[in-house]
Amino acid sequence: MDDEVQQPEYEVGTGMLCVFGRQLKLFRERAGLDRATLGSLTGYSASTIASFEQGRRIPPPRFIDQADEVLQAGGVLSASKEEVARAQYPAFFRDAAKLEAEAVELHVYDTHVVNGLLQTEEYTRALLGMRRPLLDEATIEQRVEARLARQEIFDRWPAPLLSFVMEEPVARRPLGGEQVWRGQLEQLLLLGQKRNVELQVMPLDREDNAGVDGAFTLLMPRQGPRVGYMEAQGRSTLVTERDAVHALSARYGIIRAQALTPRESLAFIEKLLGER
Repeated sequence: MDDEVQQPEYEVGTGMLCVFGRQLKLFRERAGLDRATLGSLTGYSASTIASFEQGRRIPPPRFIDQADEVLQAGGVLSASKEEVARAQYPAFFRDAAKLEAEAVELHVYDTHVVNGLLQTEEYTRALLGMRRPLLDEATIEQRVEARLARQEIFDRWPAPLLSFVMEEPVARRPLGGEQVWRGQLEQLLLLGQKRNVELQVMPLDREDNAGVDGAFTLLMPRQGPRVGYMEAQGRSTLVTERDAVHALSARYGIIRAQALTPRESLAFIEKLLGER
């Protein structure tokens, strides 16, 4: 059966971050250290330590390990690293983020915006700034950092197999303005030249398009069967039922066959850049 995830978006100061923050404060007080002292021992300011303890800022893994050692927490703080890292994503994306980080294959079909794995920092920030209801600046910056961190997948070894098909309007839409748009297209050209990446464009003039039902992603974890993922309007669905995943896989194969080839797609993007 499909596992539908319908959760409220992540909010700073709630959930796992608050639990970790309380643990950090308890261990700090047990060690007889004030925030300034802990900060000096780990390379952070007292105000940043306060933000970690109050669940208002996501502590990086390096800090968590340092704090665990300095406060002699016996591995309790370090054991929270994975869950704390998951908190950097909106709730609806957390399960998919875990699968993505472990994927040996990832295949994506996008219809509205450039996929997060391909986005420039400026494009990401522009998209998040367009969200309604509005996101506060701290949340925007945190999500920009989290999205960029996901792009480490391109440098992983062994290299995962990555393919992306985007509808032509995705490449044409100047979200964020001319400069941001040009930078994003240049990023696509760079990533599209990687040996483990295949980037394709579905042109508008196609009379047949197997992707009319919308965007989706296929992930192949290092261990376990292939999984489908779909999201819209802050809601997501993980598809695990074998026949449903098989249908998505077959559909993606048809979409790829209908789209421009990777070589043709890069030439198309270069042409777009030259038109303006």
